[in-house]
Formats: sequence, C-alpha cells, structure tokens
Amino acid sequence: MTQTRVPGAGGGPLVSAVRRHLAEAATDARAAVLFRVPGRIEVLGKHTDYAGGRSLVGAVDRAFVVGGVPRADGTVHVTDARTGERCETELAPDAPARGPAWSTYLRAVVSRLARNFPSARTGADIVLASDLPPASGMSSSSALMVGLFLVLGTLNDVEAAGPYRSNIATREDLAAYLATIENGLSFGTLAGDRGVGTFGGSEDHTAILLSEAGALKQFSFCPTRHERTIALPRGVAFAIASSGVVAEKTGAARDAYNRAALAAQRVLQRWNEATGRRDPSLAAACAASGEARALIGTLVARGPDGEFTADALSARFAQFAEESLEIVPRAADALATGDFTRFGRIVDRSQQLAESCLHNQVPETIALARGARVLGAYAASAFGAGFGGSVWALVTDDRAEAFVERWRERYTNEFPARAAAATFFVTAAGAGAGRIETGTD
Repeated sequence: MTQTRVPGAGGGPLVSAVRRHLAEAATDARAAVLFRVPGRIEVLGKHTDYAGGRSLVGAVDRAFVVGGVPRADGTVHVTDARTGERCETELAPDAPARGPAWSTYLRAVVSRLARNFPSARTGADIVLASDLPPASGMSSSSALMVGLFLVLGTLNDVEAAGPYRSNIATREDLAAYLATIENGLSFGTLAGDRGVGTFGGSEDHTAILLSEAGALKQFSFCPTRHERTIALPRGVAFAIASSGVVAEKTGAARDAYNRAALAAQRVLQRWNEATGRRDPSLAAACAASGEARALIGTLVARGPDGEFTADALSARFAQFAEESLEIVPRAADALATGDFTRFGRIVDRSQQLAESCLHNQVPETIALARGARVLGAYAASAFGAGFGGSVWALVTDDRAEAFVERWRERYTNEFPARAAAATFFVTAAGAGAGRIETGTD
C-alpha cells in the first residue's frame, strides 16, 4: 500500500497503550502491525471535493494509532485502548458489526475489504487509541476507517492481490478508493456497497494519507490530483478550537451534509441536460469553455429543481465556483509568499460564503472564526462538513498558547453551555499516515 514509515510516530502514549493491549490479546505480538493516522485540517475547500474542486489541506499532530495481529479465524475484534469499548464482526461481505456506534465504520471497512478482495480472509485482533476530539470536523471517522483498512489490508497482503494491482497504483488512488468505502461508490472494478450513508469525496482521505510535515498541499479531485505543495512559513502555527457541537456523519447532520452534495449534483445535471455534454463533475463543467461558468449560473437561476429553489442552486454554485476556482489558488499564492494580510482577507471571504451560501455554519463556529480575528489571528475559518465541528486560526507560534487561552476564555463567555465539550490546542502542519517502525515508541 505504498506505506510511509514513521519512526517514533510522535505518539508515545498512544503507541504504548496499543502495544500493551495487543500483547495481552496476542500469542505473538511480534506479528503486530501499527499505523499512525492523523486527523486533518481543511484550510480551504469547503464542500468542493465531491464536485471535482480544489482543497488546501494539511494534517494535525493528533491522531489514531491503530495496531493489529492476525487471528487464526476470520473474525475481527477491535478494542479502544482508552475507553475499553469493543466491537467485532466477520471478515465477510455484509457481515454486521456488533458494538458501539463506531462499529458502523468497522462494518463498512470489513465488508468492502471482503467483497473487493476475496483472498482477504485473515481476521485480526485490532487495538486503537486516539487523542483526536471525536465528531469535531477533523475527520476522526475517516481516520478510523483509514487505520482499520491499513491494518487489515497489510495483514491480508491485499497490495499483492490482482484487484488491488489493477485499480490502485498510487497513494492518491488509495485515498480515492478509501473514500468510496465511506460513500459507497465503486472504484474502477472494485464494486461499491452502502458505505456509511454520506455522499462525500476524497479530500479527507487524501489529506490523511498524503500530508507532509511543515507544509500544506493543494489537490483537485475526481480524479485526485496533487497540484502544489506550499511550505508553511516559519514562525506560524495553527490553533484549533473544537466547538463542542458534534459534526457527526449520522442522522440530521448527515442529511444536511448530503443536501449540499445533492445541490451540486443538481447543478451539474442541469448543465449536462442543457448542453448535451457528459461532464463527470461540476469542476469539469466549469472548465468546458471560457463561458461555461457564466452559462451555468444562468441555467441554475432559471427555476427550481425538485426540493431546491433557484436561489438555493444559484448560491450553491456560486460558493463552489468561487471557492474552487478563485479562493483556494489565490490563498495558496498568498501563503507561499508570506502575505498574511492578503491570506486573511481571502479566508474571510471563504468563511462568509460558508455562512451565506452553504448555510453549514452554526452560531458557535461563526463566533469562533470571528473571535479569532478579533484576537489577532492572521486568518481563521471553520472547516470540515460544517453543522458543528471546529475552527482553525493561523497565529504566531511563539504566542500560540497564550492566544488559545484568550480564545477559549472568549468562547466560554459567549457559549458557557459548550465549554465542557470544547477542545482547544495548538498544532503544526503534521505528517500523513504511516506505518510505525518495529521497536520504536
């Protein structure tokens, strides 16, 4: 699986906890494989990836550590080393998972692995530990699924299997395939299934797998393409505030997230029907000609489409086009040259579009983004699916901890009921997922 190796992994307590539990569960813990799988920051690129658009992403320092040892049978047992929660399933298509709410993600990974790679029938005892805030918009659920696949895929040597070699040649391919485990779509000849019920793209999985320490990366999607790497200027760091409003991919939050994806699909359908084209994504439609963007705007303004009003479709397209075609590349240019003033103005526009066009912000994330700017952050924005979740702020690294405390105090005063569930921390732009070297800690 084109594995990056991570000496030490930067996760000592997590690694120790996973190894200790594996040693208790396994007859031969020397057969264990361990991976560090970080959460991600979507610096820019709100709801663009599934429409083929651009994102500017990086990884946080916090992560999952996921380890496993093979079993003699085809069952998969997973234990959370920190909470003691357990779930289990069979390594077979459509096998139900039994356990806590996150067993949904285990079921999706295991059933898809078994369906796509018939030779993969070696079960595992898996242990995981994480210091990522759950359901916070940092893609903890995607990181969990990536970690489970990396462990089970390695123990079953799926990289040597014909279906893998025929469909997955690069880490970008792997990220795109892992996204289809989540959204249920097929990938090449690797047939899809029900996934977890979200209509998302591969931004999260790409950031989780391909991020680079000290840098941000710009990608476009459908298919996944690396466009540029921007070294983060010296002297800055990211402050992260998890609002305490959960951003789960279930229930009402999932439906709201999917509505934004469906609106983008409707815009694309209207374009293809009007032009007779078969563009596979909204980004491809915008690139069809120099006049395409304006023509799409005219088409969606003509009238409603099912449950979407013309205004709703127009707003959705306007946000996508400006975010993907203008905001992401211009912000990357500004950051690359260290022009923090320009970078901040561009990010402010992205946040404004999220509030006025995507309608995926809640009072807490709006207040956190604005509060960070009042407190002197170079830039700040909510990120992820929205409807809760987190906000990042770019600040000077020598004052980052003091900034976080003032930010926390301000938020606690505004939303005292959220204070207990909120999490604030400082992170560098971190490395992507990698296998932890044997013997390191």
